[in-house]
Formats: sequence, structure tokens, C-alpha cells
Amino acid sequence: MKKIVITYGVISGVIIIGSMILSISIGDASSDSMQIREIFGYLVMIIGLSLIFVGSKKYRDQELGGIISFKTALKVGLGIALVASLIYIVAWEINLLATDYAFINEYVDASIQEAKDSGLSEEKLNDIIASLEEMRVKYAKLWYRLPITFIEIFPVGIIISLISAGLLQNSNILPAKKRQPMEE
Repeated sequence: MKKIVITYGVISGVIIIGSMILSISIGDASSDSMQIREIFGYLVMIIGLSLIFVGSKKYRDQELGGIISFKTALKVGLGIALVASLIYIVAWEINLLATDYAFINEYVDASIQEAKDSGLSEEKLNDIIASLEEMRVKYAKLWYRLPITFIEIFPVGIIISLISAGLLQNSNILPAKKRQPMEE
């Protein structure tokens, strides 16, 4: 199980961070671009984490003879999600370091501009700005940033793991191909 978890977790993580790097490199700091990048990021997470299903199925078919319990499939899926999440966190931290932590400034500045453009009352606007500025300060601290980064991706992995485990416990769903004997 460990080999499949690591292999598929690494592949999933690489797909996600590769797409993340592409998204960052082609976007700008406008709030519209930030929203598009966020949507793109979650779509890529879903695609990358779909390897949870593939890895769990491979484990079911090749290691367990085509039958897997919900609990075992869930463990495989969560393991793959955890590996992918750790890779995502490390890549994000490297990105932040390489860009001198520009993300949070771009994010906060774009969010403040969006709030200003929305026509809110001055009191409400000041509350939003104060909250965003507080987030900017907190985000500089590793203890604050790491859990936020983790919960960006891992819950998606939990959902995909639950769905995969529910489907794959039924051995009739995409059954393992039986090997045909070679003709002489």
C-alpha cells in the first residue's frame, strides 16, 4: 500500500504544483484574475487528486485481487491526498520564498480594491480593510500559513477519497481485467 500511496501522491502533487506554477505565471494581481486563478486551482486539484481513484483501484485490482473494503480504500485515498497535500505545501512555501511573499500583498490589495469598488458604507469598508490588513500580518507567520495552505487542498482529497472508496468497494465497478491464458 505504501508504494501506491507514495507513487500516486507524488504524481498528484506534481500535477497540482505544475498547474499552480502555470496559473501564477500567466495571471496578474487584479481581483478578476485572482478569482479565475482560484477556480482554476480547485479544478486542477480535483483533476490531480483524481489519482486517488486510480491509485485505489490499482491497489484493489493488483494487490487485493479485485476486492477492497471501504475502510482500506479510504486509507489508500487519504494517504495519497496527504502526500499530494504535503507536496503542495512545500511547493507553495518555495513559491512564496522565491517571490518574496508577494502573493499575500497582491491578494489583500486586490481584495481591498474590490471592496472599495463595491460601494460599501465607509464603516463596513473600514472593517473589511482592517480584517484584510490583519490577515496580511498573520499570513507572514508560518504557524498561521501552513494550516491555511493544508486546508486549501486536503478537504478536496477527503471528498475524492470518500467517493472513490464508496465506488471501489463494489468490485463490479470497473472490475479488474482477467488475464487471458496465452495460446500455444
